[in-house]
Amino acid sequence: MSRLFDLRLWTVGGSLLCLVLGLAFPWSKTPLIVGLCYGIAALGVAAMVRAGQVSFGHAMYACVAGYTVAFLARAWPQLDGMLLILAGVAASLVAGAVIGVFVVRYRGIFFGMLNLAFCMVLYSVIGKVYDVTGGTDGLRVNRPAFLGVVFERDGFETTLLVGTLGVAVVLGVLVQRYFQSASGEALAGIKTNETRLEYLGLSARKILWNGYVFSAGIVGVSGAMFALVQGLVTPDIGSWLRSGEFVFITILGGSSHAIGAFLGAAVFELVKLFAAAYMTGIWQLLLGATLIIVILVAPQGIVGLLVQKRNADTTGGER
Repeated sequence: MSRLFDLRLWTVGGSLLCLVLGLAFPWSKTPLIVGLCYGIAALGVAAMVRAGQVSFGHAMYACVAGYTVAFLARAWPQLDGMLLILAGVAASLVAGAVIGVFVVRYRGIFFGMLNLAFCMVLYSVIGKVYDVTGGTDGLRVNRPAFLGVVFERDGFETTLLVGTLGVAVVLGVLVQRYFQSASGEALAGIKTNETRLEYLGLSARKILWNGYVFSAGIVGVSGAMFALVQGLVTPDIGSWLRSGEFVFITILGGSSHAIGAFLGAAVFELVKLFAAAYMTGIWQLLLGATLIIVILVAPQGIVGLLVQKRNADTTGGER
């Protein structure tokens, strides 16, 4: 019975389910890729939640990565898709390193609102500079080759689905390893007792900056993927509403384990698809009700509930 709550099995099962659905129902490829991108972005936000800090502006790093992909794809159409993704992630890391110098000085609501302020400044600038960014109309991203191979639409979507799924699994393992490492434990220490870190000779500001840059890079991966799967980048990718969705998914899935980001993203996408089909006018109400139910039933999110069930079952088995 305890294996029912084995998070490794959930990872393998979820990956296989994504592949089967994508191959069996071609129309589902884009929603699956978008859902995985949301999960990847929530991973980045979860790293900050680990430190007790909630960012309401992390979508700006998805925006930076997405527009980097769009600019490079338009300037050099021959660039491979892998290079575009790497360039987008590199840009988000640089942006995170610079902005992080300012935001890691603050905690709590000030941390969240300063991130939001940077996000809204970027959103406003992109919307105003029409000649460069296309304004609210955005920029189109032509379908690039992947590893030197030019695909038609169906093949491109399949390749992107497999690639995004692989990246999601790798990042999930990497983030979980980070959570369990000395750096991750130090990051969690900012939430529990920052003063004690200073007594141990560790710089809480430096630890948070490292975690912040790491977080920005992960969100940048999602932004680069968003640009390729949608074929269009608009300022909305960096809006405060998108940042709110990332936070929503993180809370919904739980931040105690990396898989929580993807569980939250799966529920988020399923609820959105259901609401779009049957409850068009009140889909926000359904999302809000879902979050309220999860918070009341499982304050640690979906993954927290699974871990609690697994631990309870293991304890019962030992007795």
